[in-house]
Amino acid sequence: MTSSLTIECCVNFSRRGRGSRRRPDQGTAARVPRISKLTALAIRFGELIRSGEVSNYAELARLGRVTGARMTQIMSLLCLTPDIQEEILFLPRTVKGRDRVQLRHLIPIAALADWRQQRVLWKAMNLKR
Repeated sequence: MTSSLTIECCVNFSRRGRGSRRRPDQGTAARVPRISKLTALAIRFGELIRSGEVSNYAELARLGRVTGARMTQIMSLLCLTPDIQEEILFLPRTVKGRDRVQLRHLIPIAALADWRQQRVLWKAMNLKR
């Protein structure tokens, strides 16, 4: 017993190119830098761990659906001096192009235990931009 089945539907194939997901307000609105969001998350996650709501980074990583390594990178932002953290939180919005400060720029600075050295490197990094 052979029967034929016909399915009709509309399919839209747009050719925008790689990585060009358009948002309705993308052209004019400025966005908060990603590093500012990550710093705020790190501060919030630190509070969750201190309060005992979450036991460790591994549990945070599971809840956030990220790897443990990524969670460690995010949490390393807490090792920055409080004044650098504040500057990161209040970075100007990005209007066009890439963010000026990225996580990969801050990880080597956060790895330093000496806050004076951190401040020197932070200022040097900002002068280059």
